[in-house]
Amino acid sequence: MNAIDRLINKIKETNNPTVIGLDPRYELLPKCLLEKYPNTLEGVSQAIVEYNKALIDETYDVIPAVKPQIAFYEMFGIPGMKAFEETCKYAKQKGMIVIADIKRGDIGSTAQGYSNAYLGKTKIGEKEESIFDVDFVTVNPYMGTDCVKPFIEDCKKYGKGIFILVKTSNPSSGELQDVKLENGEEVYVKVAKLVEEWGKDLRGENGYSSIAAVVGATYPKQLKEIREIAPHTYFLIPGYGAQGGKAEDIALGFDKNGLGGIVNASRSLMCAYKSELWKDKFAEKDYAKATRAEALRMKEELGGI
Repeated sequence: MNAIDRLINKIKETNNPTVIGLDPRYELLPKCLLEKYPNTLEGVSQAIVEYNKALIDETYDVIPAVKPQIAFYEMFGIPGMKAFEETCKYAKQKGMIVIADIKRGDIGSTAQGYSNAYLGKTKIGEKEESIFDVDFVTVNPYMGTDCVKPFIEDCKKYGKGIFILVKTSNPSSGELQDVKLENGEEVYVKVAKLVEEWGKDLRGENGYSSIAAVVGATYPKQLKEIREIAPHTYFLIPGYGAQGGKAEDIALGFDKNGLGGIVNASRSLMCAYKSELWKDKFAEKDYAKATRAEALRMKEELGGI
């Protein structure tokens, strides 16, 4: 079974097309948790692991996937990367799909090295070892086909998947992605067509490919357009919640069967215990229970898609 079918099966199992982004910035971690550990790189990384595991424990039966953003682990050096590794392994043990948000994009042997680390295997002597062994990674395609090809080949070889940046949710994405080409189409349209083509050999039982796309909820017009351009391309849809994306906008990226996308929420889930909706109902020490409550509320809100 290819990667996108595994993801779709988890979405169907939980009846919930969402992914929790695990972006553990220091200032967002509960004080009661930070106070348990030394104020060092190792201590903060230990707090991150405990935090992530608690959120996973409260949501693995409700949310099908996790998306740790590598930057918030790299910033704590080697201890942070160990926290990333432990988080990914724990989520997989709980049966969740792991999408590593690494946004790599380089050429030739460099791209292959990135792919070896996260999707494929690294040769050590006469043997090959899986390193982080996640299910999906995010990829920046703006150096062209040769920066994407090594990832695609490893997707074929190891049953993995990638989400390629097409139309991102950030405010200035249009500075490059909306630029019109000589034929009149925007850059994001060109990239969407490339993603659809790159993925044709990895379409699964549900008609979607493991070569997928990142398309932001903050641009509903483009979301609808890209769905029409790339009917076999699954979408990772950021921008829900804290960034302003609404359920009615997100629905434009889905097909008539309620498939086609998985919606990312990071701060709104991770920091639910601080939100206006939940802060008076959950104490800080119950941060994970607040995340579960918000996950269930989000699931209900997206239920009409």
